[in-house]
Formats: sequence, structure tokens, C-alpha cells
Amino acid sequence: MAGKRATKIAVVGFGPRGLGALEALAEQAASDAMALNVDLFEPAFPPGAGPNFDPDESPVCQLNIPMRDIDIRPPRGSRCGAFADWLTPAPGPDMFPRRRDLGRYLAARYDDLRRHGGLALRHDTAAIDSVERGGDGWMLRRGPQRFGPYNEVLLTLGQPAVAPDEQLGEWQTHAAETGAVLRQAYPAWKLQRDAAGWTGQTVAIRGLALSAFDVIRLLTLGQGGRFENGRYINSGSEPGLLVPFSLEGLPPFPKPETAALDARFEPTEAETDAFARAISSASEATPDVARAQLSEALLAAVRRVLDEIGDASDDAVDWLDREWDDPGSQETGPAIRALDAGIAMAEGRVAPSAGYVFGQVWRKWQNVLRRGYNLASTPPETARMLVAFDEGLKRYSYGPPVSASRELAALVAAGVVTLDFTADPVISMTGTGWTLAANGAGVEADVMVDGVLPSPDLSQIRTPLITGLIAQGRLCAISDGLGANVVADGQVLDRDGLIVPGLGFLGRLALGSVIAADSLHDCFGQASVRWARGVITRNMQRRK
Repeated sequence: MAGKRATKIAVVGFGPRGLGALEALAEQAASDAMALNVDLFEPAFPPGAGPNFDPDESPVCQLNIPMRDIDIRPPRGSRCGAFADWLTPAPGPDMFPRRRDLGRYLAARYDDLRRHGGLALRHDTAAIDSVERGGDGWMLRRGPQRFGPYNEVLLTLGQPAVAPDEQLGEWQTHAAETGAVLRQAYPAWKLQRDAAGWTGQTVAIRGLALSAFDVIRLLTLGQGGRFENGRYINSGSEPGLLVPFSLEGLPPFPKPETAALDARFEPTEAETDAFARAISSASEATPDVARAQLSEALLAAVRRVLDEIGDASDDAVDWLDREWDDPGSQETGPAIRALDAGIAMAEGRVAPSAGYVFGQVWRKWQNVLRRGYNLASTPPETARMLVAFDEGLKRYSYGPPVSASRELAALVAAGVVTLDFTADPVISMTGTGWTLAANGAGVEADVMVDGVLPSPDLSQIRTPLITGLIAQGRLCAISDGLGANVVADGQVLDRDGLIVPGLGFLGRLALGSVIAADSLHDCFGQASVRWARGVITRNMQRRK
């Protein structure tokens, strides 16, 4: 790169989203005359995988996406190829791969980018404390260490530390004062290791979403148990009883088991075009107008599917109205009935309900949803409504493999898991444990595992890097309870609504400015491309 003017870029946090951003940057800069020097700040190894896809993670943790739906396009010229081609032995389309295998693939893509991507990359394990703007550019700090100056800084932080909610805060105090055992679901390898000392004990699990499936597998299969012919075979090393619970008290609904079953929910091209127009318009409309526009597009597809394969007794209009009014609250217990119904619909043994059809159609439109929403400047009240609607439908659209739901049913049948306390039980702290009570019954838990993913509420984040930017006025939430206010190319808007040049922010912590950002596919999608194009454009202007 001799003779070129170097542009210096820092990426803070380098999991899949950081990798996707730099792959996009390498593609955009391929024919440009500038040199791009990029410093990556990521404490974890290997870069590119992130803690959720750590290649050393427990093998019992699965993706919730079947191979047929994994579409993370490698950059042009990549020597890795697609995940399905890279992975050996060759997986079937209906297989749900292990997260650690995806992590190995992402690490290989980073290595390929480092060797052949045309960027000058340097990896630093420093955990950055602050970002400040100086006369020569952006400066990063880690204690007394200073890094920079940089023309561009991109924050792709994943999930930083947050203030505990009231319940968790009380439990943390209880654990500190009494020695009660309180653990987090992740990193999974650590939970699996710690659980080796919980043989025969009762473990309560806070949360009944996807993370609970990981926790349950870590405490059963991860302790030597196994499934044979639909039955769970104890190893004798696992806890005696697992007690999951949540506010809603119901497990998520599994995805259709096969490609053929899944194809029944595929919207037509005309339906998808109508939804694309609706979300683009709705994202800049008032809540009432947005709701009406999206309802019309959704109902057209859902009614067709219900007519073809669904439950004819279901009223799709009524279901959708109730979902808008109170997202995620319609299904009722008992949990075992909901679990069995979800398995039957995913296997195609019974007709799918209106809710199941809405969820699967919504899943099919996730990329279209992001394209329409993320390019818009959405009014805060509309952002709150649309984000809540999307989050509520995740009980269907982000469901687990049906195999995981069948495992949960087998564990209930074996008496290893109880679903009797799932629906917001009364919880008391007693001695060095907890008591859960519901429907006149109670259970004593020796261990509590927190499997609840914190919300992206910017005001609750306690990481100094974020709180410092908020204090400077350079970072603010799009609305109360939501994430950072950013524009379509990821640049941050300050407290006055002005762009902060060269400060980028991608991912879940910008929820509200963006939507459906939890997806792996979003890490390698158009948000990264827009950021990369912005970097190239701004730096071409600097050279004039």
C-alpha cells in the first residue's frame, strides 16, 4: 500500500457483526486507491466468532436456524465458500448445526479476510473504556493506554453489562450475603462446568425462551445424559429437577421440521411485494396508519395459508388485532399443552393455528422488514409499536428446532423438568436458595440460573464506553426503553439530532433505529454494506 494515503479505522467489539462490517468494507474498497488500516479491539478469541459462537463452546448448544435457512453470503473472492459447503461432514438441509461449528467457520472467514481482504488489520485484546473526539480524530482509551487517532470508529458491542432489574438485583444481593448459587446462562461452557457440582439438586431457570433450551441441554446432555427412542436416559450426574419459568409461562413454538413443511408458509411474490411497500410506508407513518398498512399486507398472506393448510376456525383478523394491542400475550397455558401443540404443528400432524401462520410468514419476511424499516426515519411512537410487535412474534419466528421441543417433552415425561411453575411464580428467597410457588404448590430451588437476555434499553447499560458517550451527548436513545439513535448507514445522532461524523454503531443496541437485529443474517446484511459505503464516501471527501 505504499504511496497511498492511509485511513485509520477502529472497530470496537469484533464478533459476527464486526466481521460482516469489515468484509463489506473490503468489498467496497477493492477498487479504491486509499489504504485502510483497521485496528480491531476484541478481548475474546478468535476474532469474528464472538462469545455466542465460540469454537470452544459446549457442543450441546445448537443454532435455532436450520441449514436450509442459513444464508450468510461470503464476500467475493472468499476462499471459505458458503457454510454448508465448508462444513464437514456435509449437513442435510433440515439439520440445526452446532453453534461452535458456525464459530469455526466465522473464524476461518476472519482469517481469510486478514490474509486476502486487502485491509491492513491489527487485533488488540484491550477492552476499550472510552471514545473521545480530539483535534486529529477519534481517540480510544483503555485505562492509561491511548489508541488513535482514527478517522472512523465503529462500535459493534454485542451485549454490554447492564444494570440488573429489580428482581435480579435482589437475587444478586441474596447470593452475595448467603452464598446462594446464582449463575448466568452464558458462557455455556462455564455453566456446564459449574453444573457438574449440582448433582441431584433442584435448579430454577429464569426465562423460557431459546436460552432456556441451551441451559436445559447443558444440565442434561452436558452432564452425560442422552436421548434414546424419544426417552431421556439419566446419567446420574445431572441435577435432580429443573424448574424453568417466565412472565408468560409458555415455551416458544418450534419451526417447521422439514423444507417441505416450511414451504407451505412461503408468501407469494405479489404478497411479498405488497409487504415491502407496506413496511416502507408504515415505518414513516403514525402508529395507527402503520398498523393498518401492515395488517392489510399480513392478512392477505396469512388468510391464504390458513385457507390452504390452517385451522379454518381461527379468526385471523381478531388474532392480529389482539396481537397489536398486547404483543406476545395471547396464548394460554398449561405449558405442556402449548409444548405439545407446537410440536404437532411443526411436524405437520395438525393444522397450524393463526398465530403459528402469522409467525412463520413474518419469519419469511425478516429481510424485507429490515430493508423497509432500517432505511426509514421512524417516529419514536411508531418505532416502539413495530419493535414490540416484532419482539412478540419471536415466540414463533425465532423458535427452536422441533427436536429440542421433543427433548423438552421427554424430560418432562422423565420427571427431570417440571412445567408446573412456568407462569410467573411467586418467588421467595429462603436460606441459601429460593422457593417458587404457583397454583397452591411449591418447590425449593438450590440454584438459580438467569437465562433472560437484557433489553437493549440504552439507559440501563453500565459499560463505561457507552455511559461516557451518553454523558458527552454524542449518544442517545431513539426513544425511552429503546436503543441508540442512528441513521441508515450506522452513524450516530447526538442529543441535538445531528450526525456525529465517523462514529458508527451497529447491532441490537440500536434497536428502534433498526429492527430484527438479533438475527445472524443481519450481521452480514445491508446495514454493514451501508456503513462500509459511508466510510468510503467520507474518506474520499477527506482526500480532496
